[in-house]
Amino acid sequence: MTTLSQMHCAPGGQAVALSDADIQGNLGALKNWERVGNEIKKTFSFKNYHETIAFVNASAWVSHREDHHPDMSVHYNKCVVAYSTHDAGGITLNDFICAAKLDALLSL
Repeated sequence: MTTLSQMHCAPGGQAVALSDADIQGNLGALKNWERVGNEIKKTFSFKNYHETIAFVNASAWVSHREDHHPDMSVHYNKCVVAYSTHDAGGITLNDFICAAKLDALLSL
């Protein structure tokens, strides 16, 4: 079975908003992500600014490769990441795919 982190995002405009049940099911496959309104969100914590920025840069690479970009709030030792697919009007599988890829970055 293919995991979320092994999948790739649907091209822009082709992603479809998920049902509440599908959102809850996919949240179970992620580590410490939560639904906040019309997005999924997680705070990643680090030892220092250097590690935080390294994560932000790696996240940018993932975003570029998948052509799906989160909202990020960057602080000294943490980064808050939020995904939502604005053109679909909600949370899509693309959001979960990218969230799983960010989790995978830290498990390397």
